[in-house]
Amino acid sequence: MNMKNDLSKELQTSNKTEGTPQTPGFFSRVRNFFETANAWGVFVLGSTFVLMIGAAYMVFILQNDFSQFRLDRKASTFGYVFLTIATALFAYKALFFLYTLVRYFMYRPIASVSDEKLPTVTVIVPAYNEGKQVWATLMSLAESDYPQEKLQLLSIDDGSKDDTWKWMQEAKRQLGERVSICQQPKNMGKRHALYRGFNEGTGEVFVTVDSDSIVKKNTLRNLVSPFVTNEKCGAVAGNIRVLNNERALLPKMLDVSFVLSFEFVRSAESSLNSVLCTPGALAAYRSEAVFACLPQWINQTFMGQPSDIGEDRAMTNMILKQGYHVLFQRNAYAYTNVPEHYKGLYKMFIRWGRSNVRENIEMSKYVFTNFREGSKLGSRLLFFSQATKIIMSYPFMLFMFFFVLTHPLLFLSSTFLSILVLTTFPVIFYAKRYSLSEAFWAYSYSVLFTFGLFWITPYAIATANKRGWLTRDLAVKK
Repeated sequence: MNMKNDLSKELQTSNKTEGTPQTPGFFSRVRNFFETANAWGVFVLGSTFVLMIGAAYMVFILQNDFSQFRLDRKASTFGYVFLTIATALFAYKALFFLYTLVRYFMYRPIASVSDEKLPTVTVIVPAYNEGKQVWATLMSLAESDYPQEKLQLLSIDDGSKDDTWKWMQEAKRQLGERVSICQQPKNMGKRHALYRGFNEGTGEVFVTVDSDSIVKKNTLRNLVSPFVTNEKCGAVAGNIRVLNNERALLPKMLDVSFVLSFEFVRSAESSLNSVLCTPGALAAYRSEAVFACLPQWINQTFMGQPSDIGEDRAMTNMILKQGYHVLFQRNAYAYTNVPEHYKGLYKMFIRWGRSNVRENIEMSKYVFTNFREGSKLGSRLLFFSQATKIIMSYPFMLFMFFFVLTHPLLFLSSTFLSILVLTTFPVIFYAKRYSLSEAFWAYSYSVLFTFGLFWITPYAIATANKRGWLTRDLAVKK
């Protein structure tokens, strides 16, 4: 099967589950899941439920032990202080979740404006060692229903070592003047490839798309319409779904995680005009806002070292600082490849974690100033929530280790029961938007994150000054 057929198949599959009512009944969907899942997938999901249900039973029979644990903590000054702080943080998190839920229900995506009102757009596709996938990306963009006379496609090969340039040339051969391609003299990093695209682009709006992503036909017009309806809009985040979720279990889990991160969290952030990160896989920027911070962005440093990661979060931060609104468009979809193995996953999360640390420090310098007109409370609450996660990562990890060493049964039972309770919301959310059977992967992902990725934030804080993309040489199988 050729790439174009693969692309069409992926989009058709995505269209079937894109927030549309699911006609099969509950048991039919569960049966379909077990029919399509492989043996390893069934084992992982089954084990997850066994552990969570077993934990619920253990909590029930260990009630006296939990009561004694709480009494012991209250008996000491340190324990009492810890319980007070933990209770306060839990109450804060619960209230913030309710606040986010309210803001989510207030969110509405902006419908596409007419062809006449759409701005000129430059789509920039930086590529490094993507092989044939970059061709699929460019072809999906070319098939967009955006007016051709207003669309400029620009792809930049960032010194790839494989046949990426050959596939970019093939796209050029098929698309002719509709796409421009160029090569960096050597591998300089994604930020420099985008910088070249910003300087060579002519559009009123810049759109960045990762070279391992594909977009739907209406994605571009939906993505840029907020710039027309809101003159204060400086950037827009697209809605990211997983492309390779049929090839491994991790992508299945990440797809559920992405839906919560984008369609719930960013929807709430958008209602506050303060989306904190426009993803590299699909984002749009007002050209005026980009050029106002471009020198600072390309020359950004952290602890004396050039910043070669987190270019999307940094650009978002600098545009927010200018006083612009940053929004999210739920109706603008991109499907992107994600790591299929643990090594690639934790390296990706480390990169994101380091960027998060750096940009929260930068955000702290302006978020409590009069950085824009109108209410700034939402932006400040979002910043405080992010900062709290970072600040509490070490105390949380130390308490976890203490709990494991002193009360291993209490730790395991309470942790698995917490996963069962707290992850039910992502499961319900994904099931309502897409598929119930696939939603169950949220439980397995929570187990993986709790026990296999808990160390990411503390490690990212300790190594925030380190450079390197980390996952560039861990190519996804094509």
